[in-house]
Amino acid sequence: MRFKLILQVNRRAFGNLLPINYQYEQSGAIYRILASADEAYASWLHDNGFRLDNGKTFKLFTYSRFKIDKYKILHKEERLQILSDTIEWQLGFLPEKSTERFIQGVFQDQVFEIGDTKSVVQFIVRSVEAMPEPDYSERMVFATMSPLCLKLRRSDGKVNYLSPTDAHSPLLLFNGLFDKYKLFYGKDCPYAFSECRMKVLDTPKSALIKVKAGMPEETRVRGFMCKLEITAPVELMQLMYEGGVGSLNSQGFGCLIVVK
Repeated sequence: MRFKLILQVNRRAFGNLLPINYQYEQSGAIYRILASADEAYASWLHDNGFRLDNGKTFKLFTYSRFKIDKYKILHKEERLQILSDTIEWQLGFLPEKSTERFIQGVFQDQVFEIGDTKSVVQFIVRSVEAMPEPDYSERMVFATMSPLCLKLRRSDGKVNYLSPTDAHSPLLLFNGLFDKYKLFYGKDCPYAFSECRMKVLDTPKSALIKVKAGMPEETRVRGFMCKLEITAPVELMQLMYEGGVGSLNSQGFGCLIVVK
């Protein structure tokens, strides 16, 4: 289920300067808000997610970048100055407990902060709206609302972050969806790679994102903003839309919107 949140920017608290790399901090805000209502659920989601037999885990939610109508990028300071009074944030949840009533009750009127040691912005949740489901079909066009991350682990243990135009990308994308299907439905995915196709409709725009910026464990993840035409069974389309696609969905990557 997809939700649209309208957030008020409370400049009086800490100002309106947001770190350019804020996606990981969005994830932390989601966990804290869930924990405020149901600590056990948030702990389970954070520590375990859904686990495959090989130990691989998924946390089945995704979220967009903030949609900010008016802003200014301060490149030297690596800050984003929010000039709008309100912004939009979309969240998608797959776990069964994440019903409309649960999410609306948890997030409504919440106050939370996003930032780092240099600057913080406080937000107040003014509305939580359950969005209507799109008309799913076996061929759909999507645009990324957060960068699409496709990770290919090499034999030496290092990771390559692939562009959606790379020849290996469709296999990574759909194999990830097959794993997500098994986690969510508790059974092997009945679909085959031969039933699925991915076509990139524009020139992907690279985005190098700092995760845990400014901390000793800081890492850099590359994703791509782009538009995709996907051909796949409807059940996989729903998993993509509500739970994200590619890697690191619960850290701010792979949130999609349907393009009509």
